[in-house]
Amino acid sequence: MTKVRALVLERQHELVLRDIELPQAVGPGQVKIKIHTVGVCGSDVHYYTHGRIGPFVVNEPMVLGHEAAGTIVEVGEGVMHLKVGDRVCMEPGIPNANSRASRLGMYNVDPAVRFWATPPIHGVLTPFVVHPANYTFKLPDNVSFAEGAMVEPFAVGMQAAGKAKIAPGDTAVVLGAGPIGTMVAIAALAGGCARAIVADLAQPKLDIAAKYQGVIPVNIREKNLVEEVMRLTDDWGADVVFECSGSPRAWETVMDLPRPGGVIVAVGLPVAPVGFDVSTASTKEIRIETVFRYAHQYDRSIALIASGRVDLKPLISETFAFEDSIKAFERATEARPADVKLQIRLDQ
Repeated sequence: MTKVRALVLERQHELVLRDIELPQAVGPGQVKIKIHTVGVCGSDVHYYTHGRIGPFVVNEPMVLGHEAAGTIVEVGEGVMHLKVGDRVCMEPGIPNANSRASRLGMYNVDPAVRFWATPPIHGVLTPFVVHPANYTFKLPDNVSFAEGAMVEPFAVGMQAAGKAKIAPGDTAVVLGAGPIGTMVAIAALAGGCARAIVADLAQPKLDIAAKYQGVIPVNIREKNLVEEVMRLTDDWGADVVFECSGSPRAWETVMDLPRPGGVIVAVGLPVAPVGFDVSTASTKEIRIETVFRYAHQYDRSIALIASGRVDLKPLISETFAFEDSIKAFERATEARPADVKLQIRLDQ
């Protein structure tokens, strides 16, 4: 263990920039990364404001941050595909490679997964981290560190689009225009959807999403979403519905949105159980899919960004210096309507 400076969540509502002991030795199959950029995720903010997410409780000081990109400064024994100087982003969840979930290819649902900034695992808002090379991905020269730090949330969108089994020309509905909802819409369009109807209460967020070709914004304060979807689809319904808001109220009418034989992909996580209209789901033969983080999506996500087909830069609302990390989190708690993604830059 080595004492290093980090952004530490001491307890609910208390963030401090201070020295803390973290592992820095590089073992076989590992790399050491100099962190450049870290995104502020909603889960980080939730731990700050609530001290817990479901069964994961902050019982002792924890370093925040899990959306990160940086440069490799040391390579451990046996690592062949990466070298010192490579610009990389890192998948934050490390499963047990021998678990049944991992052997099935579903390593994201491995109960033993160790995920950055999920109690009791420390995150990466600190200058250097050590990480398994197999979960470290090289960034192409035309992909910036800021974009590299966006790969993690975009991978959620890619997982959702994959679960939907999109066919070319499909119409999607996305409930929620926050960071994940907007990235789900972008991934759905990249995956073949002809259009994505994005619904939210916040007009500034809808305006940002509407900058992407194929997005149709719907402010549900002003329009009835079911009526609007039926109007746009000639009373047939959407092929795919992505529930990204996490609002229990969304499930009250969500079954009215997909066409017969359509699919609903649950991305957002309600804080409490929701009612489920089994009758409508059955009579329309609606398929239900769920998403928990992602698996096998980083390579695809990076490839799409590098190709130019996916541009995530417009979603970056502001970048803070490492010394201003607490200000970044205070800003995030304000939930400004025009903010999509805040980032913290450690390497100046």
